[in-house]
Order: sequence, then structure tokens, then C-alpha cells
Amino acid sequence: MTNNFLTTIRSLKLIEGCKAAQIYAFSSAGSAAGGASTSGSGDGAGKPLPPPQPRSLSVRSASVCYPHAPSTSGAFVADSPLPCGLPVAAALEPALDACLRPVDHVKALAASFRRMSSAEAEGDDLCDVFLEQHALFHALGDARLLRRALRAARVHATDPHRRVVLAAWLRYERREDEFDPMPPPLAPCTPTTPLLECPRAAVFADESPGVDPICPCRRPPPPPPTPPSSRFRRNTSSIDQMVEDDGDVETNDLWFIIGEEEVACERSCIAALSKPLNTLLYGGFAEAQRDRIDFTRDGITPCGMRAVSTYSRHGRLDDFSTDTILELLAFSNKFCCEGLKSACDNKLATMVSGVEDALSLVDLGLEEAAHLLVAACLQAFLRELPKSLSNPDVARLLCSPDGRERLDIAGNASFALYYFLSSVAMEEDIRSNTTVMLLERLCESAERPWQKQLALHQFGCVMLERGEFKDAQGWFEDAIAEGHMYSLAGVARSKFKRGHKYSAYKMMNSIMEDYEPAGWMYQERSLYCVGKEKMADLHIATELDPTLTFPYKYRAVVFLEEDMVESAVAEISKVLGFKLVTDCLELRAWFYLALEEYEAAVRDIRAILTLDPSYMMFHGKVHGEQLIEILRGYVQQWDMADCWMQLYDRWSEVDDIGSLAVVQQMLTREPGNSSLRFRQSLLLLRHKAAMRSLRFARNCSAHEHERLIYEGWILYDTGHRDEALAKAEQSIKIQRSFEAFFLKAYALGDSSLDTESSLSVVQLLEHANSCASDNLRKGQAYNNMGSIYVDCDLLDEAAECYNIALNIKHTRAHQGLARVHYLKNRKKAAYGEMSELIKVAKDSASAYEKRSEYGERDEARGDLNMATLLDPTRTYPYRYRAAVLMDESKEDEAIGELSQAIAFRADLQLLHLRAAFFDSMGDNANTLRDCEAALCLDPTHGDTLELYRKASTKAEPQS
Repeated sequence: MTNNFLTTIRSLKLIEGCKAAQIYAFSSAGSAAGGASTSGSGDGAGKPLPPPQPRSLSVRSASVCYPHAPSTSGAFVADSPLPCGLPVAAALEPALDACLRPVDHVKALAASFRRMSSAEAEGDDLCDVFLEQHALFHALGDARLLRRALRAARVHATDPHRRVVLAAWLRYERREDEFDPMPPPLAPCTPTTPLLECPRAAVFADESPGVDPICPCRRPPPPPPTPPSSRFRRNTSSIDQMVEDDGDVETNDLWFIIGEEEVACERSCIAALSKPLNTLLYGGFAEAQRDRIDFTRDGITPCGMRAVSTYSRHGRLDDFSTDTILELLAFSNKFCCEGLKSACDNKLATMVSGVEDALSLVDLGLEEAAHLLVAACLQAFLRELPKSLSNPDVARLLCSPDGRERLDIAGNASFALYYFLSSVAMEEDIRSNTTVMLLERLCESAERPWQKQLALHQFGCVMLERGEFKDAQGWFEDAIAEGHMYSLAGVARSKFKRGHKYSAYKMMNSIMEDYEPAGWMYQERSLYCVGKEKMADLHIATELDPTLTFPYKYRAVVFLEEDMVESAVAEISKVLGFKLVTDCLELRAWFYLALEEYEAAVRDIRAILTLDPSYMMFHGKVHGEQLIEILRGYVQQWDMADCWMQLYDRWSEVDDIGSLAVVQQMLTREPGNSSLRFRQSLLLLRHKAAMRSLRFARNCSAHEHERLIYEGWILYDTGHRDEALAKAEQSIKIQRSFEAFFLKAYALGDSSLDTESSLSVVQLLEHANSCASDNLRKGQAYNNMGSIYVDCDLLDEAAECYNIALNIKHTRAHQGLARVHYLKNRKKAAYGEMSELIKVAKDSASAYEKRSEYGERDEARGDLNMATLLDPTRTYPYRYRAAVLMDESKEDEAIGELSQAIAFRADLQLLHLRAAFFDSMGDNANTLRDCEAALCLDPTHGDTLELYRKASTKAEPQS
């Protein structure tokens, strides 16, 4: 083989430094498995006191179900350290994925890319294609892919209804990014509001982003319209002939009698409004010969008729009242005045500013088939989700069959609408009647195969959660009939719940015989067997898909039941090393309580409250704060000074969970401390709770210069780099501070800079360190300075910065110093430097991965194997091992190494590398498939596009 794949894979490894996307990222689950790290605990002030001696608790003294499973035993004991007893393995059960889950997701992604390419070539509707991709991406769990698919669907939405739905959906998914957590639903866009979310651009076709790149909410107001200089009269002999009248004086030759009033009009202007009116006034009817016509019984008031006259003469709706415009709308429908109807529809749509306006106008809009008005009302409802669904009038329209029928007549019912609504409802309460009704509407709206698969499968999942197992089985079977094979797991689960355990087991056996086995198949089958066979299935499930949490949880609880609590902690800690999820933290806290390691238990409870402040533990019976209060007498009490010392230690030890716990404890004492909220957001990077903490920091700020800094970070994290820089500069003008200079340096450094520009960033960081701050932040600044010096090839200066950072216990600086050693051809010293980091951060997969770059091949392989063990979601170790195998001409093993990871993580780099391997082996069909799947994830990836063009050229002669 001519290509050296190991060299290629080395070149793909990015250097971590100042220009990384995050300041910090989760790197460990806290303490070593089984051990209890001391961290934030208790709320009282004063010096630590020795905890009271609690009564001895047997691990098997109490036994109840795991959270969120049906409770079978155990009562809530308010003052006990174990108020709900202990979990039992028999009650554990994984949730089914309520989304599209293809049996072969690579094949499904490739097919989706081909549909997208075909639709682009033939000019078909791309909006639906991208909505299908959104449904497919749910199983991958990548929020960026989901948002990209929604954005693409919004860009290609050609009608106001779908633009309204998708713009509201994008805004809903981004609700944590707003400065104001509850802005008015139709408030004008701010300078940082994404253009695709603009409410005006969604409703009005001439204001869509594809037409004008400037958001209409921020566009300068247009000049007032100039009255037309001419009016047109229709000749009595032909409706197609027009005679221009250059006079400016209004002439009245027709009067409409309404009750006792006469409304003066111009016959030709009224006739020009529509063909029926022209026929009435110039045709063979008696009215054509009269100058006074009785309109008393035609449902319009004198005021309304005067507005018709004004519109007919000048072609615009002046400052008429809402009631008058509604009259004009009714008149336009009655006499088929399309121009007048469109003007009324537009005008009324602009008057909808909130849910109350929408409720008062939507029925009239539906009756008069005013599509834009109904779209604007619908937009008001959607932009206040989920709150608006609790309004009975809104729920009646959106959830009922009659409401869907009325919306459909007005051109405002679609699969996209009910896909969005049902997603919100399932997120709020999967068992609610509202969710059921919305899924019924989703099924009614489904037309394409993928839409039917999704709707039917989701309905089955909801029925299963509601305990309606027979109905759930029926919905799952319907989904299978439409081609969704994952719903077989739903049928098996429903049968199991109805007492047909062996039938469920046989069903899972059948799917494993018909398709390539996957981790979820073994996980599901394990529910229907016992003993060694069950544990064997769970072991294989973890081998095939190490990201599934249920096998770890089950094994951990089995260890607990066997009085091997330390092993239980070690098992559940494996998950927490790469996936910070509340249910696993809760389970580990439970284990620590059984071990009477209350400090560690409180640490995990506080971490849970950081991720979800409303989280209810132990079957939803106990709030985390209540449990902390119960454990108050069992843990040491720290004052704020103690907490700062503990935070410094946890941060230096790269213990992110411990750091989060300490910060959460400090916030219980000082909930309005914006600086602590900001530190919390730094620790939560890569987690959706980070933006919430950052917004709280901004809203708690007592000083303008601080608020500007936090606004800057919100802007930066949402892609508005220039606006973030402006905020930093405004803050510096008010008051020089560490955080203002750091923000400015970070934003400037996030681009390709020449040496001079890079050194100006260093100067900003030096300014930051000259301001008051603590060593936690100063260490980060020195670390970033070192990264910039490395980029500028100033290695001695970089080493100096890294050493200063290490002297103030910024442990992560070991990684930068190792890079300096390596660049100075001191590979052994670089390896030793990373070993120092690993001594502190024992469970850091990234540290092992980085050290692999500085060791010999066997050492590198060992480090990468350890990195995979600690965090199986990291893709570099798989790519490296595959490249080594390919260099050794072990092609099948190389493909197998990549396929092992792709089976549970469809990663762009993995797919591209496997496609390159297939190409080198002459397997053109698989090369095309992997390229198509990769391009579905990123249609702009240059290397994959080049490989795809090459493979497509080869395929043409064959076809």
C-alpha cells in the first residue's frame, strides 16, 4: 500500500490550546471509583465539626425500586439517611428510544444524502428532506446536527406556515441562549437573533431571509406610500379596457345605501376590485343602470363601506381599526376581491403581538380563510410553548381533530407542525392526554413512509409509558408494517408487560438473526432472560455499544445486592467518566449512602442539582435539597472560606464533579453571586446547563461592566464573535477587569492570526493578569498565553508561562509543557510531563490520548486502549489503531476497528477514514456508501467530497 495511514491519522490530530472551542471540558467523574472525594457538603457556617456516629446500616436492610420505575415496596422515611431504601435490579428497565432508529444507520444516512442530492437536482421540496434528516439525527444524539437540519429545513421552507413552524422550533431549541429567559413571543429581533428565527420573515414572503439578508425587525421603516397619480375606469363595453384619469379630484358617481346612510364611491374603482363586482356594476344587471344601490342586507356597515371606497381609490389600508379591517376581509371574501383580501390578511397578521391577540383573531382568520393571519396567530402560540398548551382555547385548536381540520382548510396544518408540538409535549409529560392527542394528529398528518414510522413508533412509546400495553403493541406493529424494525423492541416490551416473556424473547432472537446484531438488541433481550444468560447479553451489549447506560446500572445494582458496594460504585463510575447524566449520579449517590460515605453522596447530589435544579430523587419522592438537609448532621460544615479552598483543590485535581458540587454549595449561601454562576458555566461547558448558568450570571450582575462580560460570553458561545468583542471593549471602558480582558483575548484568539496579532492577544492576557483575580483564573490565562507562544514558535516563552501556571496549581498546563518538550525534540520529557498530569487526573481519557503521541508504538497503543476504556466515545484511538493495522496490511482488522466505533457512533472522521480504506481496497460500493453517510453529516467536508467524486467517477463506467 502506498499511503501511510498512520502518518495521515497523526496529521488529523488537532493541537489543544487557547483557540479550542471551550475553556474547560468535563474530564473526570470525580474521585476514583469506590473512593469518596471530599467536596462541598452541608450549608452551615463555622469550622468543621466531627459528624455524629450514625446507626449501622446493612446494605440489604431495605429494598425498593430504582427511580422512575414503578414502586413495589418501601416507604418514605423522612429523617433517614436512606429515606427510600435501596434500589433492586429487578425493577431496572431501559427506556425505548422514541425516535427513528434504523437498524443500519450508515445505510440510512447514505440514503438520506442521495434523496437530498436528487431533490436538489430535480428542484423538489428540500424542506421535507431536511426534516427527515432531523428525525434520523435524533438517534445520533448530536444537538449540532439536529439544529443544522432544522436550519436547513427552515431555509428551504417555501410557504409561510412551515416557515412559522420551523422558525418557532429553532427559537424553542435556543431558548436558553436568550438574555431574557421569557421574552415576549413576537418581540422584535435583537441584533443577535438568528435571521431564520425572525417572526416577520417567517410570516411574510417578501421578508424571508432568502430575499433580504437584513432582518425585517431591524430594517429602517419604509417611506410612506405615495398615493397613486392615476386611477383606472373600466369601460362599460369591455372589462379589459382601462381609461386613465389624470385628475386628482375624487369623483363620485355611485352611492351605496346602508340603512339610512349613503356612502359615496366611484363606480370604476369599485368595479376594479373583482370580476363579480365588475359584472354587477357594468354587466347586464339592473344595478349597472343605477347610481344608488342598496347594500343594507350585504353584511357591511357604513364605516366598512367607506373603507372599501377609500381602498378602491388609493389601493391601501390606512389606519383603519381592527374591526373595520375584519369587515373588509369579510367583504373581500363575499365578492372575491383577491387584492383587498391579501391586503387585509397582511394587515391583520401584523397586528398579532401575542397570545391574547392571536386568540381574539384566530377564529375569524379561520372562518375567512386568511392564511397569513392564521399563520401569525399560530406563530404566537408556538413561540410560547410549552406554556400555551395549558391554555384550553389554544389546546382545543392545536390538539383536537376539529382544530386540525380547521387549520388544514386555512393552509396551516402539516406534519412539521405536529412533529414540533408532539416533541414539546413528550418532553414536558410523555403520559399526558395532550401528548396523546397531538400524536393522533401527527399520525393523521403523516404521508411519507418515514413520517408514518416516526408517528406510529412514538405513539407506541407513549402508550407503553401510560401502561396501555395492548394499544402500545398495536402501534408498534403498525410501525413495523411501515418498515421501522426498531419497533420490534417495542412489541417485545409490550408482550413482556402483558406476561408473554418467552414470546418477547423469541421476537428479539428473530431480529438478531435477520440483522447485524447491535448493542440495543442484546440489551433488550437481556430483559427477557435471567442469571448468567442475562449478564452475558448485557456484557455483549456493552462491547457493541459502550454508550448504553442500562447495562452499567444493572450490573452496579447486582453488585449492591451481593454486598459488593465498592464494585457497584466502580461500575457506575465508568459511565460518569464520559457521560454526565443525572440518573447515574443519583444511583452512585445511593451507593455512597449505603457505604455511609455521606460526603461523597452529598457531592453527587449537589452535582445533580447543578444539572437539573428541580430534580426529584428516589422515585420522585425527595428533592435533592431536602436530602442534603437530611444528611446535614452526617457531614462536615464549611464556611465560604473553606469552600474556596475546596474549590481550589478540586479544580487543581481536574475533578469537575467535585468542583461543581462546591460551587453549588456556595450558591446556596450566595444565590445572587454572579461570579460563582460564571464559574459554574465554565465547568458545565459541553452540557446544555452551561448556558442557563451563564444567563443567571448575567441577570444576577450588580454592575454594568460585569453584565457586559457575561453578555459577551453568551454572544460568543452562540456564534456572535464580533458582538462579543464589542461587549468586552465596552466593559473595559467602564472598568478594567480580568474577565473583560480575558474575554477580549479569547474572542480575538479564536481565528487564524499572524505572529503580531497573536502577540497582541498575549498582551491582553497580561493586562488580565495585572487585574485582581484568583489563581484559578490566572492559571488559565497563563496556560492560554503558553498556547499562543507555541503557535508563534516562541517555545521558551511558552515554557515559562506553563511553569507559572503549574506553580499556581493549574494542572492542565502539564499538557502544554509536554507539547513544548516534544517540539524541542525531547519526546521522553514530553511523555513524562503527561505522566505527571495522569498522576493527578487518573481518569482523564484525554490525558492518556495526548500522552500516546509521545510514546513508542506499544506505549501509544496501551495509552489509547486506556483512553477507550475510560471514554469509548473518543474517536481518535479507533482511528489510530485502524491506521496501524492498515500499515501492517491487516485490512479486514482495520475495517473492523472502525466499524466497531461506527456501530454506536456515526462520526464524520470515522466514516471518511473507512471510506478511504475501502477505496484503497478497491471496494467502490462501500466507499460510496460511507462517503454518502459522511456527507449527510457534513455536506461541505472537502476531503470526503473529493473522495466521493473519485468513487462516483469509477462507478459510472460500471453502471
